[in-house]
Amino acid sequence: MAVGNVPFPDMPVVPGVKLAAVDAGIKDNGRNDVVLFELVEGARVAGVFTQNAFCAAPVTVCKQNLSDEAPAIRYLLVNSGNANACTGEQGMADALATCVEVARVAGVKPEQVLPFSTGVIGELLPMPKILPVIDSAYKLLASDGWADAGQGIMTTDTRAKGACSQFEYEGQSVVVAGISKGSGMIEPNMATMLGYIATNANIAQSILEQLSKQAANESFNRITVDGDTSTNDSCILIATGQTSLPEIESIDSPLYQQLSAAVIDIHRQLAKAIVTDGEGATKFVTIEVTGGGTEQECIDVAYSVARSPLVKTALFASDPNWGRIVAAIGYAGVAELDANKVTVHLGDVLIVENGGCAASYTEEQGQAVMDEENISIHIDLSRGDFSDRVWTTDLSHEYVTINAEYRS
Repeated sequence: MAVGNVPFPDMPVVPGVKLAAVDAGIKDNGRNDVVLFELVEGARVAGVFTQNAFCAAPVTVCKQNLSDEAPAIRYLLVNSGNANACTGEQGMADALATCVEVARVAGVKPEQVLPFSTGVIGELLPMPKILPVIDSAYKLLASDGWADAGQGIMTTDTRAKGACSQFEYEGQSVVVAGISKGSGMIEPNMATMLGYIATNANIAQSILEQLSKQAANESFNRITVDGDTSTNDSCILIATGQTSLPEIESIDSPLYQQLSAAVIDIHRQLAKAIVTDGEGATKFVTIEVTGGGTEQECIDVAYSVARSPLVKTALFASDPNWGRIVAAIGYAGVAELDANKVTVHLGDVLIVENGGCAASYTEEQGQAVMDEENISIHIDLSRGDFSDRVWTTDLSHEYVTINAEYRS
């Protein structure tokens, strides 16, 4: 189940990026489950990763290979169906072994490979299945492989997720394109489960890293399906430099302003795509908080409402039980919150003001909003000028079924 009909877009070629996907039999469903990216020599890469203490072995390897001392990244290897998380020394050895095999096939150093895994936690990688298909993936690398790659990184996702954008600058085309995967175990504390965004722009490494963090913070760090932060969350931003436009060395440059807006927009589209494909989701919900004294208290209130099982189940039932929303606002931890000044809108309908139900509110108005597939909840704290938003889903019977039967 997913919200809306969101087809995979017709992705443009990003000069300097090639992709391939193959079936290694990890998922045992006949779908591709190993994806290989090739980056042109000289491409720059930045990443943000999970803050879960049980971070997966590939996350640790990625961080090592993205250090200042490491050579430039040339390949990304992704497997789905197995997370290689909480697998101890063997898991680390296996992650490194996949880098060694890619390096052998492609003629680069193992440190120039980034490994990624997603799937079941606590099981060792099926190395006899993965290693033999790396050569096959290498031979299939193509600049138009985005759709296959989008399918290959899926686990419980019901559809591949992609987004793209192009704009002209001084007569040249600047491209931004990306894919993501994620459906459950979604509340990133950095980025998303897996996301890969690439541009042909030429960006200084320090600026690329800054943009990667900002874009993730304004997108993947603002979504939640079930409040669970994965052990494998990774989001990678790639700049291939395959344009004759000058290198972006300052955030004040006009080109950076256009590029950053496009990059952030693609991140947001991919983040929202994860929410609309949330496990068992029937509703896409935007929770916007304005009038905050700080940005953090806006985030705290938004997540408090978004995480509430009672709010989420009411959304699934299309039940305008607004009392659950105000309860979640009240326990969000905002110091000295004056409940009498808080207003809450469900869609365009004012439901709470002056510490209670709005005088103009009727159950029929609330029901009409809750019957929609896309719902917005607007909370005004009336204590400052800060605002923020979070995107989430409802919580359905199907979510329980999917996760109860995940390993069966």
